[in-house]
Amino acid sequence: MNRYSSLCDDFYVNMNLSTEMELPTNRETVLHFFERVQKTYPSMRNFYCRERGDFVLEEDKDQGDYRWVTIENRRVCSGQVNPESIDGAIEQHQLILELAPYMLSVSPLDCEALDLLFGFDFSYRGNHNEVVSEALGIGPAMDWMPEIPGTTVINYEPSVTIALDEDCRRQCRLSVETRTNAYQVRTGDFTEEQLSVYVTARQYGSLDPDNSFKMVLESLAQVCHEMLDAHVIEHVLQPLKRTIALKRSL
Repeated sequence: MNRYSSLCDDFYVNMNLSTEMELPTNRETVLHFFERVQKTYPSMRNFYCRERGDFVLEEDKDQGDYRWVTIENRRVCSGQVNPESIDGAIEQHQLILELAPYMLSVSPLDCEALDLLFGFDFSYRGNHNEVVSEALGIGPAMDWMPEIPGTTVINYEPSVTIALDEDCRRQCRLSVETRTNAYQVRTGDFTEEQLSVYVTARQYGSLDPDNSFKMVLESLAQVCHEMLDAHVIEHVLQPLKRTIALKRSL
């Protein structure tokens, strides 16, 4: 498996290309695009349309690792769950970005944003918000709140976005998403849900004439790797993993 898989229960790499104009939805265009994707990845054979009109092509999910691609109203998305290698997942996204301009009429001028997300899921039956506050702590200005006698943390989802250039067109976001609600805390009736950590690199706006989707994706991947290796693994993922393991053992 890839070098990040041991840090969590499920790891995935997703790409989203958002457009200013609506994408084509006619039968011939959509099927031709997905047939070309399937030519490279023959095991992607599950094709369907969601109720809201999104078109989906994906592999079987039974084994826990699979690829998927979607065409939405103004977004082309690609993802791989538990990839064997990160390079393999990036290659899938590059294929989608290579096909989109001439098969879906997506121009670099039409780009609203290009995202690359590295996602980490932890399966845990219990109060996710409490786990996050214990593992990551709360800033000095508010660390007194959980210490008030008789209180329980019921919502704590830290998130921060930083700009990587002067015009704020390239950004990186670190966010934590919990899936515990107040009813579960009140009743103590927890189900095993996914506590998620997202590292997302985003490029806003139309691409420069001398740039391409593929080049931008490669630079976004470098941003994600640098953030993870220099900061997120040590300060977020490993503390969460240790805290969850400790709580499971109690």
